[in-house]
Amino acid sequence: MEDKTGEAVSPGALAMRVGWCAELVSGMAARLLAEHWNGADVALLAGGVDASGRRLPSKAWMALRRLGWTTSAPAEVTVNDRIVRMAQEQAGRLLRGAQWRAELTAAVVTTWPTDARRRTTEEWERVRAPLPGGRHLPSSVVKARTRQIAKFVRANGRLPMDVFELEDVPRAARMLLLSACDRQQARIERSESTPQRAVLRLQLPTRPDPCSYADWTWVTCPITLPPTVPASAVLHLPTLRLVGGRLQADMAYTHAVPATRPTGHTIALGVDWGLNTLLSAGSIRLHHDGRITALGAGAQFRAAGVLAKQHRLRRLSEHLQAKADHYQRLIAGDAQHELTGKHAVLRGEVRHLSERRSNLNDALAWAAARWAVDQAIAACASVIYLEDLRSLEARGMGRTLNTRLSQQVRGRIAGHIQHLAAEIGIAVVTVPARNTSKHCPHCLTVLRHRKAPDKPTITGWKWAVCPNPPCGWQGDRDQGAWRRIAARGLAHQAKTTTERASGTMVIRSVTDALEAQAVITPPPAKTLRSDRSKTGPTQHRSSRPAPRRRRAPSPARPPGPAGQRPEGPAPTDRHRLPRAAHRHQDGTTISTPTRRHQPRGAALGAGFHLHAHASPPRWETIPAEYA
Repeated sequence: MEDKTGEAVSPGALAMRVGWCAELVSGMAARLLAEHWNGADVALLAGGVDASGRRLPSKAWMALRRLGWTTSAPAEVTVNDRIVRMAQEQAGRLLRGAQWRAELTAAVVTTWPTDARRRTTEEWERVRAPLPGGRHLPSSVVKARTRQIAKFVRANGRLPMDVFELEDVPRAARMLLLSACDRQQARIERSESTPQRAVLRLQLPTRPDPCSYADWTWVTCPITLPPTVPASAVLHLPTLRLVGGRLQADMAYTHAVPATRPTGHTIALGVDWGLNTLLSAGSIRLHHDGRITALGAGAQFRAAGVLAKQHRLRRLSEHLQAKADHYQRLIAGDAQHELTGKHAVLRGEVRHLSERRSNLNDALAWAAARWAVDQAIAACASVIYLEDLRSLEARGMGRTLNTRLSQQVRGRIAGHIQHLAAEIGIAVVTVPARNTSKHCPHCLTVLRHRKAPDKPTITGWKWAVCPNPPCGWQGDRDQGAWRRIAARGLAHQAKTTTERASGTMVIRSVTDALEAQAVITPPPAKTLRSDRSKTGPTQHRSSRPAPRRRRAPSPARPPGPAGQRPEGPAPTDRHRLPRAAHRHQDGTTISTPTRRHQPRGAALGAGFHLHAHASPPRWETIPAEYA
């Protein structure tokens, strides 16, 4: 709603005006990025100290102004200082983030291996040495940067000088970072009558090229807060962006949460990643005498249907992408080619499929994270231990399995678990994944993996059997893995550290002395035969034998694919059979369908045979000579 005139502003008009403002901001940010996209300026900004030795502010737009890096709108456009702040904030964040990539690229270029596809141990040590935290950097990050540099070498015949030659200037997004503004540009307040609604007031242009400050007016936008935002949370100015022609507000808020601790845990939840079974989790307890026992048999989060849909969308996207690339080669830059229209349609379909896959991955990640945190809450666990699979590389298992492993959403699930667990005071710690599925959780003996429990002689990977006769544990591979992960975390919790950059808790290494304590004590064996000692007189048994057939009618059909239990012989005093499909049906006749085939054949008539139907009868009058 327009504050000055009181006129209502439609969602389409509001999105258009926000788009005009975002276009002005992104244009100024792009010019600022192009001017300072070099190693000297990025190093100066990331160093955190200006030319006079003073510490730079944490806000990017303030740091850029301290360094004298300014930008402005075109000469014929009028904007206030807060619009310039948003452009400086966006450009400053992108320039600060480029410093780490610059250091990584310099380390890979200066220690370029003899064979870029396979580094030796000495070459790995040399590339990790100059990097801050390079000892614990996942090897997949270094290999991805190596592949990018190798592509540059094949195209140019030499190594790049730095990341600024390897990468183009980052693209400035069309969004409004209102956090860089003050109350003279935008303000947000929670509704007093409805706590789940907020009111955002901000200045927006009335035309794409505002010529004066009169072309900027105040607009009031009601925002419906999601149920995840607590009523006591303090709201902050959101980030506005356009998604599919609609205005989206990324709401930021703060509220008090219980503090997490790295040590002192007695009940922990271990989570193991899987391929078909996405997550396997269970809880264990650390007793005062040092024993570790499992609390229950654990649970699994199965998402086979969602993953199958994801793989179908991936195959379709790859097919359309290959077809679009073929059309592009045939067009060869000719704008008047007859395939230009088809190529544009295919590009739109590829973008649509990418959005569907992204949305499906995000929904799956949130559902899996919510399930894992709920398991921890139910078990009263104070910590969740995840195995660190950042260095997992999909190779050596065939093209199909390698692709499926590469498409997993482990990183997104781990981030959502950390977010949800932090709200209720549960710590999330990553532990080394080495040998978690290889050793027995009860005695640390190397397991033998078989295809299935009923196929003990066929080598596989799903079922694990301990060859140690005193132990004899066997079970699902993933069920044994979460026990090992949780036990390793509790045994090594004194070695938990917090990463300075991300703030996540990790256990970086495993020691043999503590690993020997990370065993789960099996529960005491139960006596299979109960005590049958006589404690009273023998009860009298009736001499009347049980009837051969049930005289009671069959119970209601249970839910699921199981059929219905049959009843006894048809009563003589009943004229119409229950559930009869046709009036010409006897008590021993298999049901005859009179409409479309239904999977549950028992629901069609008195017969209980699933999918069993007789041929449709012919009820014509029989001639007398055949009677």
